[in-house]
Amino acid sequence: MKGKAKNKNPRLALTKRNVKTWGYAYLFIAPTVLGVLILNLWGVIQSFYYSFHEVKGFNAPIFIGLDNYVRLFSDKEVWISLKNVFVYAIITVPIGVMLSLLLAVLLNAKIKGKSFFRCIYFLPVVSAPAAVALVWKWLYNKDFGLFNQMLNEMGISGPDWLGDPGMAMISVAIVGIWSMVGYNMILLLAGLQDVPGELYEAAEIDGAGPFQRFLKITVPMVSPTLFFVIVTSIISALQVFDVIFMMFKPSAPAFRSVESIVYLFYRYTFTNYNKGYGSTIVVVLFAIIMVLTVIQLQLQKKWVHYND
Repeated sequence: MKGKAKNKNPRLALTKRNVKTWGYAYLFIAPTVLGVLILNLWGVIQSFYYSFHEVKGFNAPIFIGLDNYVRLFSDKEVWISLKNVFVYAIITVPIGVMLSLLLAVLLNAKIKGKSFFRCIYFLPVVSAPAAVALVWKWLYNKDFGLFNQMLNEMGISGPDWLGDPGMAMISVAIVGIWSMVGYNMILLLAGLQDVPGELYEAAEIDGAGPFQRFLKITVPMVSPTLFFVIVTSIISALQVFDVIFMMFKPSAPAFRSVESIVYLFYRYTFTNYNKGYGSTIVVVLFAIIMVLTVIQLQLQKKWVHYND
C-alpha cells in the first residue's frame, strides 16, 4: 500500500508542475491576448455598432438603421478611394513579392556579406514611418529633390512626383514597395532555409537549369510562405495610410488621386467628427478584406504545397 502511495505522489507532483508551467505560459501571453481583445476585437465590435448610428462629436449615438450604408454606396469619394487602394495594391503587391522572392533566393546563395545585405534590406521595416515619409518627400521634391537633380544632370526634365496626379500614385507605390521588400524577404528567406539541398543536387544531375530549378523546386517548396506573404501584402496595401498622410496635404492637386479608404475613414472620424459614417467606411473595408482573404484561401489549394 505504501509503495502504491509512493508511486502516485510523483504523478500528482508532475501534474501540479505542469499546471504551474501552463499558468506561467498563459501569464506571459496574457498581455498580447488582452491587447488583441481590447484594441482589435473591441474596436471591430464598436465600429460595427457605430455604423448603424449617427455619432457626431461627443454626442450620444442615435440609431439610424442602414442610412450610413445607403449614403456610402452613393458616395463618389468612397468609390474613388477604393479605386486608389486597388490600383496601389495591383502595383505594389506583384512587384514587391517578386522582388522579395528574388532577393531571398540571392541571399540564400553562398555569397559574401549576406548578413550585411540582410540588415540593409530590413532597415525600412524598423524605420519610423514618419521619418521614411519625410525622407522620400525630400527625394521627390520637384525643385531640389535628389531624383530630379540626377535627372537634370542627364539632361532630363524631372517630373513633379507629388504634384502631378499621374505621377503621385506611382510615387506612393515606390515607397510602398521599398518598405515591404525587406520584411517579406526575411519571411521568404526563412522558408528557403527548409528546402533540402538534395533536391537541387538531384535536379542539377538530371540536367535542370537554374530557372527550371527555381520554378519546379523553389517556388513549390516555398509556396506556403509565399501565400502568407501575398495575403498580408494585399491586406497591408488596402490599408495604406501613413505614407499618404505624411506626404500629401488635402489641398494638394494630386491628393484625390492617392486618397485611400483608410484616409477617408480618418478624415470623417477625426477631422469631421462623424464617427458613425467613419465606422461604416471601415466596416466595408473590413468586409472587402475578409472576402478577398476567403477567395485566396480557396485558390491556394491549387498552387500551395504543404509538406506533411
